[in-house]
Amino acid sequence: MSEHHSLKPYVFVLVGLLILTWVTYGAALWDFGHPWSDLVALLIAMTKASLVVVFFMHVKGATPLIKMAAVGGFFWLLIFGAFVLADVLTRPGMLEFL
Repeated sequence: MSEHHSLKPYVFVLVGLLILTWVTYGAALWDFGHPWSDLVALLIAMTKASLVVVFFMHVKGATPLIKMAAVGGFFWLLIFGAFVLADVLTRPGMLEFL
């Protein structure tokens, strides 16, 4: 029961990840201003992570249960991030960095 996967999508994803790595490097050298630099870096990282999850972890073309588990993991990460952000922003002196 071995599925034959074409090599072509993996090469395109590899090239995309390499290009996004150079974009990350370029964005690190460019000063977008305080909140924007972090946002640009986060968007690039999320794009790269999405490519890895969809193609290399075979979520694309997977069963609905696998897709639901991947989406559930993403929402769990958002909940975790919201709690960490709520903790950090309620500490004295942390709002001065924004």
